[in-house]
Amino acid sequence: MTFDVVGTLIDFEGGITRCLEEIGREAGVAVDGEAALALYRAARYLPEAGLFPDDLERVYLEIAPRLRLPAEPAAGRRLRDSVRDWKAFPDSAEALARLSKRYRLIAMTNAQRWAFSHFSTELGEPFHAAFTTDDTGTEKPDPAFFEKVFAFVEAEGGSKDDILHVAQSQYHDIGISRRLGLANCWIERRHGLSGYGGTIEPQAFTQPDYHFTAMAALADAAERAEAA
Repeated sequence: MTFDVVGTLIDFEGGITRCLEEIGREAGVAVDGEAALALYRAARYLPEAGLFPDDLERVYLEIAPRLRLPAEPAAGRRLRDSVRDWKAFPDSAEALARLSKRYRLIAMTNAQRWAFSHFSTELGEPFHAAFTTDDTGTEKPDPAFFEKVFAFVEAEGGSKDDILHVAQSQYHDIGISRRLGLANCWIERRHGLSGYGGTIEPQAFTQPDYHFTAMAALADAAERAEAA
């Protein structure tokens, strides 16, 4: 199983909004979380965007005036550094531990390696292998990212036909994994919420092979399939 990390296993929207709300409280400003995520999404995908999460410093300075927050470089660094404390979704670590008993788990993240190291620790170090933007030189949904992983799997005696790709982002993962011929599983973390939050909206919705609203449900389904 290959996994997106940020947004699927790690609650990046909660991490961003908590930090911005803390800065706002200190400045005497109330921050609307969904509004902040919409501004983040627009800023994150500007042409001048850099690698995530170092790019959070630039993003903060871009969105701070719209949120009436202090447009200070130190606050931008604070948002970037908050990544070290971002939390996993409550069901992520336990579900990964269960899945790792039956499958090789491979992380595929658009985060840099330094950030992934914190995320992996938060998740209980469940991965057989991991690919970051530092390793691939690109970001999903670039097919080249996936090709790096396919080559690794093939070197271990498998093929891309053996992979189930698990992710929450329709734009970064579900659409491209379908086009590349992978089986996929959509973890709909924003179920019950409108819009796409901090994730770019896809041009078209891709119907996944499997659809759950939590990682625990995927682990349950895998165990049922194993027992059948």
